Amino acid sequence: MNPGPVQSAQVTEHELREICALIETRSGIHFDDSRTRFLNQRVRDHLEAKKLAHGVELLRVLRSSNSEYDHFLERLLTQETSFMRYPAVYKALEKKVLPELHTKKMWQNPRTLKIWSAGCASGEEPYSIAITVAQTFSFSEAWDIQILATDISRLALDIAERGIYKRRELIGLTQDQLDASFTVDGENYKVKPKIRQMVKFAPMNLAQAVYVGKFDFIFCMNVLIYFTDDRRAAMIQRFHDCLEPGGYLFLGHAESVAKTSAKFDPIVVGDSLIYQKPFQGIRSTMTGQEKA
Repeated sequence: MNPGPVQSAQVTEHELREICALIETRSGIHFDDSRTRFLNQRVRDHLEAKKLAHGVELLRVLRSSNSEYDHFLERLLTQETSFMRYPAVYKALEKKVLPELHTKKMWQNPRTLKIWSAGCASGEEPYSIAITVAQTFSFSEAWDIQILATDISRLALDIAERGIYKRRELIGLTQDQLDASFTVDGENYKVKPKIRQMVKFAPMNLAQAVYVGKFDFIFCMNVLIYFTDDRRAAMIQRFHDCLEPGGYLFLGHAESVAKTSAKFDPIVVGDSLIYQKPFQGIRSTMTGQEKA
């Protein structure tokens, strides 16, 4: 007798709402109606991978096991990233932000540059920042360059910590950048120690208010879109508090500091829009077009 057809995993609309509520409560990540189809498919994939038949079984597992919740969250995080993903942004960093900081800090002792890559995924962003700093700062080895790179995904951070990539993952880099920043071992490209030592990786849920220090500039690209307006406003205020006066905030193209009370001056540099925290006591007047 032939067995009947294997039934696919089932999840009801109510179970999906319960899963969304659990994720938002624990991780702050919000799935609106536009992402229902994506979430539904990822939940079904996870049910089948875990050999669970119904969404209610998944909810029971997620609520009772932190490790199972972490594995499920990994499936939901898309982690789309690449080296020098937005060239105009790194051009603004290279041509405006870093030269300003170099001039401002070059006579300090020690010469310190502090950067936060918030939502660093598998390391491409903080390493791209480090590569840009190394090629922009003369005698960068004479500086104490500290890049804090944080992400909620421990799997992504494990990849970032290793600092090993395939050639196809490095298409955003020039040959000069490859030669200066990577050693080659067969098909693997490994980040050189001079770049790797600039970056410290750490797990962090940005929805949780944890003070991490003061920074000269912060990258948070395409992360805020996963949160509600209230959480976005709170996170932008936190970035503001963590920036030195005159420091810069880099956001994704679909993100802005609108609908928040945090005071930033928008700065246009070539094709890129970045945000500067005003200097204490005065409002910066540099809000016009800046030529890259």
